[in-house]
Amino acid sequence: MVVVSGSNSTALAQQLADALGWEHHRLETRRFPDTEGYIRIPSEVTEGVRKEPVVLVSNTFPDSGIVETMLMLSSIRDLRNGDLQNFRNIGPQTLPQLGKGVILAIPYFGYSRQDKRFKPGEAISARAIADMLAGLCDGMVFLDIHASSVLEGLKVPTAFTSSMPELAAHLQENVGPDFILSPDKGAIDRASEVAQLIGCEFSYLEKTRIDAHTIVHKAKDLDVDGKRVAIVDDMIATGGTICRAAEALRFQGATEVHAACSHGLFTGGAIARLLRYVDGVHATGSLANARDVISGGPALARGVRQVMAELDLE
Repeated sequence: MVVVSGSNSTALAQQLADALGWEHHRLETRRFPDTEGYIRIPSEVTEGVRKEPVVLVSNTFPDSGIVETMLMLSSIRDLRNGDLQNFRNIGPQTLPQLGKGVILAIPYFGYSRQDKRFKPGEAISARAIADMLAGLCDGMVFLDIHASSVLEGLKVPTAFTSSMPELAAHLQENVGPDFILSPDKGAIDRASEVAQLIGCEFSYLEKTRIDAHTIVHKAKDLDVDGKRVAIVDDMIATGGTICRAAEALRFQGATEVHAACSHGLFTGGAIARLLRYVDGVHATGSLANARDVISGGPALARGVRQVMAELDLE
């Protein structure tokens, strides 16, 4: 049983392999001069990929990740179906066909926030990409997806798993927060889970849009005077929401403020911006980032085991 990965998610794929007690292999990936992608399953990995099951760990972000994921799944499927025909007639051209057992684990699902149609004619991008990838595998695992409802009813078994237990353990050991804050109502479930696991207080901020450029954050039942606070969200992009929340917390007497998330996009100098407002930034390695301090492997492993059970592969 093996875990494989391409050019992204290599570190997290190794974490997953360690959590499952499986082997991890890196597939060959590179770019042609015209920027088109190339993938290949090395011959030394062939036997492992033909074992059951095999888990591919790959992100669909940035856009090149979608193409790479699709090509890797296609190649894995052909290899497991025994289709090895090649232009140079190297090695056997066919092998016995195997049954189901290809699971795609996506640490960060790009386009996950494009989960609604706001105007006629728009694509529901999250669903379109998931449907395409579901046609190339036997099961899918998503880590802390922004809103799982858009992917309900995919044609393969699907697990929505969360790194909040690992995030809570990390904060408890390294920060010791007295208070967990959700920056908005959308992150309430995740932040409240962390607060419950740690055994500390919890609240959230209400966002009110004044105009196209102005958002006011108002605290709800907030009592943070003299307390260490951790702001918990599923992802941090520019960090603007976190910075405004941290500012409100400082104003109300918080002694320390930390930011924690599953997905650290950290775009446009976000980390430098955040560190002007918070005492620490904590993230998983779902995307390569400078604040990768929380292992996402155990969370993905829970999802893989769930899908394996549905596929009767255990």
